[in-house]
Formats: sequence, C-alpha cells, structure tokens
Amino acid sequence: MARHFLLTADGGSRGNPGPAGYGSVITENGKIIAELFDFIGVATNNVAEYSGLIAGLTAINEIDSTATVDVKMDSKLVVEQMSGRWQIKHADMRVLAQSARSAHNPSLVNYTWIPRDENSHADRLANKALDQQAGGGELIQTQQNYLTERLLSTEKATTIFLIRHGETILTPFKRFSGDGELNPELTHIGLEQAEKVAAAVAQFNPDVIIASPLKRTTQTAEALSRQTGLPIVFEEAWIECSFGVWDGLSIDEVKEKYPGDYQSWISSTGFAPPQGESYDSVALRVDAALNQIAAEFPGQRVAVVTHNGTIKSAVKVVIGAPAESIFHIDVSPCSITTVSIWPSDGLRALRTLNEQAHLR
Repeated sequence: MARHFLLTADGGSRGNPGPAGYGSVITENGKIIAELFDFIGVATNNVAEYSGLIAGLTAINEIDSTATVDVKMDSKLVVEQMSGRWQIKHADMRVLAQSARSAHNPSLVNYTWIPRDENSHADRLANKALDQQAGGGELIQTQQNYLTERLLSTEKATTIFLIRHGETILTPFKRFSGDGELNPELTHIGLEQAEKVAAAVAQFNPDVIIASPLKRTTQTAEALSRQTGLPIVFEEAWIECSFGVWDGLSIDEVKEKYPGDYQSWISSTGFAPPQGESYDSVALRVDAALNQIAAEFPGQRVAVVTHNGTIKSAVKVVIGAPAESIFHIDVSPCSITTVSIWPSDGLRALRTLNEQAHLR
C-alpha cells in the first residue's frame, strides 16, 4: 500500500527580491519525517515559495514515488496555480510550476491553502535558512541591481492603480469606517472627487476595474466605469478593514469607551478591535489579492477602487516594510497609489503614493 505524506512548505524574501530561503516539513501519520531548508540567493517571495514546494516534493518522491501527498501552503498564488484554478500566463512562472509537477506525479498531489499561522513550522525553517546565510552586504547590492534590471527590462509589468473612494459623511470627522452596517454613501464632495479621479485614471487606459463592494467604493468605481466603458468586477478581498463595534465612532469616543483595547490597537497591528479585524489579517488578504491580479492580468493596467486601510496594507506589503509602518502612511480620499508587479517572478515596486494632483 502506498504511503501518504503531508507537506507544508513556505519561502520568503527579505526585500522581495532580496536574500531568500525556503522551508519544508514532511510528515507521515503525525510524525515528522524530514525538515528541509536552504538559502537560494536573491529571489522573490514567489520563487522562494515554489522552491520550498519543489524541494519537499522531490524529497517525497525519493522516499516513495507512489506516495500520495497533501500539500498545505499559505501562498494562495502557488496553491491556486498548482490546482489549475489560476492560469499561469508568464513563461518563467510556468517553468517553476512544471518543475513542481515533475518532482512528483501531480495526480498523487492535492493542494490546500492554509492561513500563515498554521504554516509556522515551515516559515521558521525558511527564516532559519535566511539567518544562516552570509555575505549580506553583497546581497543587498545584488538586490538593488535586480530591481534596476527589472525597471530597465523590456518585460511589461502589471500596473495596479489603487484608488481610495471619495469622501463620506464620516471622513471629515476621522470616524472609524469599516465594513459595518453603516456602509455610508459618498457626499456631494465625494461624488465630485470620484468624477475627478475617474477622469485622471481614464487617461491611463485601464484594462480592468476591480472594486470593493461597499457603497462608497461602488459609487467611485461607477464614475470610472462611465469614463472608460469598462465593467466593474467586485472583489471581497479589497473590502476595508473591519473595525467591529468601533464602526462609526470617533477616536475620542473609542478612547473613552474602550481605553485598553484602543491602546492595544495602536501598539500592535496584530490586535483586532472587538468583533473586528487586525491589520495583519488585512495585509494577508491584500498580499494574496495582489498576487491574484498579477497572475490573472499579466502586463495589463488594473484599477482597484478600495479603502484607506487596504491601500496602506498594500504599500507595506509591496515595499516589505515593518508591520507598524501602516501607522505612518497617509492615504487621502480619491488619491491614486500605483504599484508595478512583474509577472515572471512577482517582483513588486511602489511607483507613486497618495497622488492628488487631479483634485487640485
């Protein structure tokens, strides 16, 4: 009877691209059979994650080429591509996927996405590989050269225009406005802002419009749809952070009613307001959403109408900044933040932040 293994794998890049490593854990009947980790030089997160998968499948194939395998990873890109639900349009990514298929009979492998905290063992191994690598100064220089090479290359990046919605009745008063029942509409000022940002983004000739399904983002996206003639694709991944019971309250009101929770919230991006969502959670879904756009629309221009918290989280993810950096980023109503993602390896670059010239 063929054996059955569980493979958890992860990879990471400190800089994306930057020094990169992977980790893989092979388990049989609840017992760890092998722990694999290695430093792979300068690479992106996507390449590192695929490397962890390939290493794990290769090791399993050497143990038993007829074994069935459950692969569990927190990389939605790898899981969706290897499951066949997302097309792999770029040649370099197809090479990685083919290497994974060649490592072990794909008919014997099943893929499942798991949250990052359920993949902590493989993540620790990837970080162990990174911590053990040497020559950091040389690698930092190589990382800079890598980005320069991409910026000067002929490969066409996917360009994502992150557009915050226009003003609502809560905006001027700095009240918490998440995904709650209030779901405010745009004010007359917000509607004017939406028309202005729509005219500006229309000049970029976007190929796709994606929007959070809340009222304020829908109204802003509708202005862009009228300008371009493009339909709106609504995606829950781009919804605002949930502030739970704080929705609609001012900062002063939250400080008065929930002093301890508020202090925890401003002290850690991992803290979620009561019945709400942490910024760490937002960053995870935004990270996956960026990967999905790059995979589905390689080389195209994609307008995403979304929210303050999601855009700040996207910026943090793109530049690999510390989690607390979101507290130092400002995103104004109907501003434009532009990101490039190269489909071949998932390299990301921040091109503009909080652009507002079109509103003046």
